[in-house]
Amino acid sequence: MPTYSYRCTECETAFDIQQAFTDDSLTVCPTCGGVLRKVFSAVGVSFSGSGFYRNDSRASTSTSESSTPKTPTAAPAAPAAPAASTPTTT
Repeated sequence: MPTYSYRCTECETAFDIQQAFTDDSLTVCPTCGGVLRKVFSAVGVSFSGSGFYRNDSRASTSTSESSTPKTPTAAPAAPAAPAASTPTTT
């Protein structure tokens, strides 16, 4: 369950509480009965593990491959289509 931060607009009481996504937001301060407001702050995100870095998706090349120049190869010729035969009538 996520933790939400609240602060009273009247007495400045601040607290955190765990609530389900489906729970309604709190609106009444438990200390003075004033109006509560949710406090939003930046969320820390950590990208760790494979797949998050640019070099993770690159194929590794050995030194022998990178030192030899690549030459284009010709595509093989397509086989010739058989000649169409015309039907003979007698």
